[in-house]
Amino acid sequence: MLRREAHSQRGGTQGSPTSPLLLGSGNADGYLPHAGQSPAPAADVRLSETASMSGAKREHVQVLATEAVGPYTFLRLDRGELEPGTPGQFFMLEAPGRLLPRPMSVCLAPPGVLGFLIDPIGPGTRALCGLAPGDRLGVLGPLGKGFRLDVERPLLVGGGIGVAPFPYLSEMLGAPSALLGFRSSWHAEAAALVPNAEVVLEPTYVTELMPAGHDVLACGPEPMLEAVRRLTRHAQLAWEAPMACGYGACYGCAVEIDGVLRRLCVEGPVLETA
Repeated sequence: MLRREAHSQRGGTQGSPTSPLLLGSGNADGYLPHAGQSPAPAADVRLSETASMSGAKREHVQVLATEAVGPYTFLRLDRGELEPGTPGQFFMLEAPGRLLPRPMSVCLAPPGVLGFLIDPIGPGTRALCGLAPGDRLGVLGPLGKGFRLDVERPLLVGGGIGVAPFPYLSEMLGAPSALLGFRSSWHAEAAALVPNAEVVLEPTYVTELMPAGHDVLACGPEPMLEAVRRLTRHAQLAWEAPMACGYGACYGCAVEIDGVLRRLCVEGPVLETA
């Protein structure tokens, strides 16, 4: 969420960000709305910030383990007093030696544990992946708006590191079908975390195989989400954006969707299509 990276629609993640909250549009700073565009009114800002922070806590928790999953790292933390929240919500993880925290969606939440799937592509994410059992880590969350779970025929559609929230989401939905796209078989090792997953590799697009008649819950690179939005009228899309605070103050996550600026940390990251 702290920098813009290049993505492709294919579910592959060339230069992809860490967990599925990190790609976004914005001005050169990444913290202010575009010229000629206005943020939400002050009253709306206060209300949405309150909703985003509801139930969130800040704790220093212990690292339990890290393990490689293809090119990614699965980070297990002692949950402490933190609640895992709804699938699609995220936590701000304070990367050692870095000024700003990194936003990560929950990948798995077994009793007493929070699990995060991280793509080590920059100094902050590499620092998180380099943590050892017994290290302590500052964590804030859960934050944002996650997936709505009252769907009749769920289909999970993901690309690359965008699959990160799907293991937890799949568990909450009773292991529905999933369609996942990756750049390579090495990246596709992450699909083992998601039950009932069909995997496609570049150059195949996940949208080429997406069946009709489902309630789509999608997370992945922005072009993939745009393609999903064109193909289905009703979908829940987990968008990605640069982020520094996690609760609506910095406007680093403001992205333009249908001509309207949306701060994904408070209005999303999961947004529903009309």
